[in-house]
Amino acid sequence: MAVAALPDLDQLDIEALKVLLIAKHNESMEQHKSDAELIEHLKLVIEKYRRMIFGRKSEKQTAQLEQLEFRLEELETTQAADEAAQAATEPTQPSAAHASTKTRPRPARKPLPEDLPREVITHLPPHNCCPDCGGALRQFGEDISEQLERIPATYKVIRHVRPKFACAACEHVDEAPAPVRPIDRGLPGPALLAHVLISKYGDHLPLYRQSQIFAREGVDLDRSTLAGWVGAASQLLAPLVDQISKHVLAGAKIHADDTPVPVLAPGNGKTKTGRLWTYVRDDRPAGLKTAPAVWFTYSEDRKGEHARLHLKDFKGALQADAYSGFHHLYGHGAIYEVACWAHTRRKSHDIHMAHASPITTEALARIGALYGIEEEVRGKPIEFRRDIRQARAKPLLEDLRRWMEKALHSLSTKSETAGAIRYALTHWRALTRYLDNGQLEIDNNAA
Repeated sequence: MAVAALPDLDQLDIEALKVLLIAKHNESMEQHKSDAELIEHLKLVIEKYRRMIFGRKSEKQTAQLEQLEFRLEELETTQAADEAAQAATEPTQPSAAHASTKTRPRPARKPLPEDLPREVITHLPPHNCCPDCGGALRQFGEDISEQLERIPATYKVIRHVRPKFACAACEHVDEAPAPVRPIDRGLPGPALLAHVLISKYGDHLPLYRQSQIFAREGVDLDRSTLAGWVGAASQLLAPLVDQISKHVLAGAKIHADDTPVPVLAPGNGKTKTGRLWTYVRDDRPAGLKTAPAVWFTYSEDRKGEHARLHLKDFKGALQADAYSGFHHLYGHGAIYEVACWAHTRRKSHDIHMAHASPITTEALARIGALYGIEEEVRGKPIEFRRDIRQARAKPLLEDLRRWMEKALHSLSTKSETAGAIRYALTHWRALTRYLDNGQLEIDNNAA
């Protein structure tokens, strides 16, 4: 955009300067308003993408969401900088311009956690008597405000000293055993090793960047050294992972899902798509006290043989979407399928968002009624959940099936709405199994 040149300010009188300043301020406020509207638009789009990602787990949508987040961050930072600059010059602005100034709406400030340590700094007046008359001052109250501060990361070296003692009579040497370390003869303490793992896998911070951060803080740790720690930690944690998997697979019902993970392909510098498999045991919605747990495991692809290997010892209900890799597990008596109504509903919801119709509207309303019943029985005993479902949800489902079969006859066989209905009818037995067992869930959202 071309920027108009300013007139020669030396040739303008005071009134003309005021008019020019007010005009430029109004231009700035219009731009400020435009940025604020764009920020609100980006927030809405980001929320939409988040819902889509949780529903479909699309890598393309994840990348688009990240770019939108970056754009929103830059806009909000620029807006805050403009407001700070404007506040710094406010006393010199004409009153008309000052009156039109509006700041952006700020998010509600959350209270700081009570468990954080508090350092109290008391600020007393510079004088101990009244500056007007010299009289004595007495305290009648105080103003308190809080400021959040960060203590930079600190490191310490733990030096293990084991004195050696010799017996004066027989020359026997006695010494305390060496303390156990997370990595045998390794340098990191437990907290440092946990920090590296959380930074890599929780915060997605590559080891070479962690190495740079350590160097900036005065500790020289090579990337290959950190990689050795991560590899050793995987062996250290293997027994814990094994116990978690046994606990999860010992349940009578588990939730399963998988998500794509971009991984670096060795040798060519490109990425390929691996799979992170999720298996969840959580019976709290059925009123049980068994500890919930999640078992994660990784594979280089999505072949069904991985699910077969993971679940070879499992017996019970498998709540999952209609992934074909799970199909070979059913029908042998050990594992039976429980389908996901959220997955089924999403098909109608996506069509409804693109081009709403009376059929999609009614489908969403009918499925919503089923979820309304589930809200009432969440956390209740298994028998109570089953009885309520049989009395209230079963008639709704029977009517829903009749309605779907009738609606299907009025639709083109190639329409997306017909495809969504056929999906539900094809998986009807698995979708309605939750009616007969209060421990089962209506969907697979736990995973």
